[in-house]
Amino acid sequence: MAVHFGAHCLVQDAGGELVRCHVARRLGRPVCGDRVYWARTDATDQGVLVEILPRRNELLRHDARAQQRVMAANIDRLLVVLAPAPAPELALLDRYLVAAELLGLQACLVFNKSDLLDAAARRQWESELRPYAALDYRVLFTSLRSGEGLDRLRQWLAGQTGIVVGQSGVGKSSLVSALVPDLALRTRQLSEASGAGQHTTSTTRLYPLPGGNGCLIDSPGVRDFRLWPVTLADLVKGFREFAAAAALCRFPDCRHLQEPGCEIRHRVEAGAISPRRYASYRQLAKWMGKG
Repeated sequence: MAVHFGAHCLVQDAGGELVRCHVARRLGRPVCGDRVYWARTDATDQGVLVEILPRRNELLRHDARAQQRVMAANIDRLLVVLAPAPAPELALLDRYLVAAELLGLQACLVFNKSDLLDAAARRQWESELRPYAALDYRVLFTSLRSGEGLDRLRQWLAGQTGIVVGQSGVGKSSLVSALVPDLALRTRQLSEASGAGQHTTSTTRLYPLPGGNGCLIDSPGVRDFRLWPVTLADLVKGFREFAAAAALCRFPDCRHLQEPGCEIRHRVEAGAISPRRYASYRQLAKWMGKG
C-alpha cells in the first residue's frame, strides 16, 4: 500500500501500477507497507480493498490529538536522519532506536549534510556517534553534494522496506530524492492517482526503489517522537547494551533505577555503559510512570 487518504488508498499492484481503492470502514485504516487483497471494480480504473493482511510489525506515532496511530507496517530497516541543523537530539535518537529494537528492525544513523561540517565539527560528531557504532548500529555520513555515503546506503537498503524518520529540516525528502531518482515522477503519479493534486510532506508515502529492489517510506518530519507504552522489561530490551548486565542484577525484578546490586548502574559508573544512554533510559521510564 503506497498511501492512504480519507476513505481511499493507493495500492501498487504486481506490475507497478497504482490503483485507487475504496476502503470500507470495517477494514480499519491501511498504512504504508501494508500487504492487501483488492479487487478492480466494474467499468472503472479503480478498485476496492478486500482485506488487509496481518502485519509483521507496526511503527506507531502520536497524532495531533495525542492518540496512537500506526505510521507504517511491515518494515525491515529504520533510517534515523540527523544533520548539523537543527541540532541533533540524541535522546530522540535513542527513542527511535528503542522502537527499532522492539520491532526487530535494523537501524542506521544517517548524518546528512555532512558537507556543512568543518573538520573539527566532523571529528566532534564522529566522536558523539562512536558509542552507537560500538553497539553495532550502522553510522553513515551522507552528502547530496559530494555523494558521500549514498552508495553504501543504497546497498544497505537493497531488497528491504525502509522508513526514513527524523526531525523536520534534516533533509529527509532530499535524501529520499537521491535514493529514488524518479521521485518527481512517482510523486506526480501518486498525486494524480489520489486526486490530491499535490505532494504534501504531512503524508507518509511509499516509493519503490530502482529496479524493484525494495521500497522506501518517506515520513513527515517531527519535533518529537513518543514511544508507545511498554513494560519496563521491554524498555530494557530496547537498549541493547543492557541485556548482559541486566541478567546479573541482584534482584530479578530490578528496575535499574535505584535498586541495590544493579549491574547496569554499576557498569554506568564504571564507564562500560554510556551515562547519556542510561539517562535516556531513566527519562523514558519516568515518562511511562515507571521511574
